[in-house]
Amino acid sequence: MTRKRNLRTELIRSKMVDIEDSVSLVEANLPSSFEEFSQLGLVKDGIYKRMEFAIENIIDICSIINSDLHLSVPESEESFVENLANAGIFTQNMAEKTRRMKGFRNIILHRYGKIDDILAHKILTEHMEDFYEFIESIEQFLGRNVEQPDQKDLGAKSK
Repeated sequence: MTRKRNLRTELIRSKMVDIEDSVSLVEANLPSSFEEFSQLGLVKDGIYKRMEFAIENIIDICSIINSDLHLSVPESEESFVENLANAGIFTQNMAEKTRRMKGFRNIILHRYGKIDDILAHKILTEHMEDFYEFIESIEQFLGRNVEQPDQKDLGAKSK
């Protein structure tokens, strides 16, 4: 079980809203057929960019929680996810899904070769629920912990 500490809950929740906004936009613009997806042009690029942004926010949330709870000094971005799973914040299943999202983000970001649109469309149509599951995991974690104001809020009130 994690120690109860000040968590930057407002920042975490703000990032979760950004994730939900991005996922909603992608869902609204993602055709069910690959043929339609492959013809989207700039819209397809926008879908990829929104997915990159959503996954970056997931990585940020993992980093914030790791830092705020002083779980350990991570060696890599994967360490954030492992630390959260080891602390009971994530199930191993959610940790694996988060690692896969990060891998997808790396493909989008670095465009190793050219993005395989067939694979990307398959991932997007089959794994959008993983984003909502991540948010639910974080909400449950926040609900189990005493929510305290951000340090900057405490400083502003004492002045």
